[in-house]
Amino acid sequence: MISFFRRALCTTAVALLCAAPFGAQALEAVRIMAPGSPGGGYDQTARTLGKALLDAGLARSTTFDNKNGAGGTLGLAQFSNGSKGDPNALCVMGAIMVTGIVQNKPQITLANVTPIARLFTEYNVIAVRADSPHQSLADLMADFQKSPSAVKWGGGSKGSVDHIGVAELALAAGVPVQKVNYIPFGGGGEVVAATLGGHITAITGGYAELAKYVEAGKFRVLAVGSPNRLPGVDAPTLKEAGFRVEIGNWRGVYGAANLGEAQRQALIKAVLDAQQTRSWQDALKANAWSASVLTGDDFGKFVEEEHHRLRKVMTEAGLI
Repeated sequence: MISFFRRALCTTAVALLCAAPFGAQALEAVRIMAPGSPGGGYDQTARTLGKALLDAGLARSTTFDNKNGAGGTLGLAQFSNGSKGDPNALCVMGAIMVTGIVQNKPQITLANVTPIARLFTEYNVIAVRADSPHQSLADLMADFQKSPSAVKWGGGSKGSVDHIGVAELALAAGVPVQKVNYIPFGGGGEVVAATLGGHITAITGGYAELAKYVEAGKFRVLAVGSPNRLPGVDAPTLKEAGFRVEIGNWRGVYGAANLGEAQRQALIKAVLDAQQTRSWQDALKANAWSASVLTGDDFGKFVEEEHHRLRKVMTEAGLI
């Protein structure tokens, strides 16, 4: 950083002031770890944030690393080991990484890196195919309570937010979690095909992933897992339906280990300012992401609380 600022003062001070309209010093070559496959949720978040940093003039360049596996903990380990002290490094993470840590008990955890900011929450929807006999959530839950194993839930991998959300809904409905018939899938396309083929009773996942099927009239949304109704989604919340449950996959970013406080604050400011850009705001709207910003130590405390909450639910569901 020192060498960059010397160059900037000598040769490009005016350019930097013009390029950073939100008042933050531009970072150097920002490298963002997406601990999942290209095209997945972590990757989408990383690239959207990278574009926003460039659009705001807050980064000179951005590059991305993808490392899939173990709920994101393999990518976390690579990030932690390879970026110590780097003030231009970020790692995308979220609820799935917390459950991955609970399940896999890796040597490297989020305690080894630096909390920067929670960005948004992508709330789940519960949907059925268009010709399903379940016209409402009440219809679905009545069958679920009457014969739990007869209702086949489909969603992401074992221990995912989808899986845990269904377990929490079962608990709220008085259904023994051990009787939940949840079928995990490795990819969104697989669970969609299974649901459209009649092999799954109800599908749950982020709205952005299912939106095109809803808009095409192939799926009907019965409920949303958000605290308030989602704009543009004609469905009640689970709370409106009488179930005090929220289902959502929040995402955020951590910085490298061994950052100085000034370096940490610079990253926090850059991430916050990037979220004011048009490209970031457009992404929130297009993906039905709900802004839920929390920074620094407050974010770190939230992650610790999530660790305890998710561990409790996973224990009750027999996942660990």
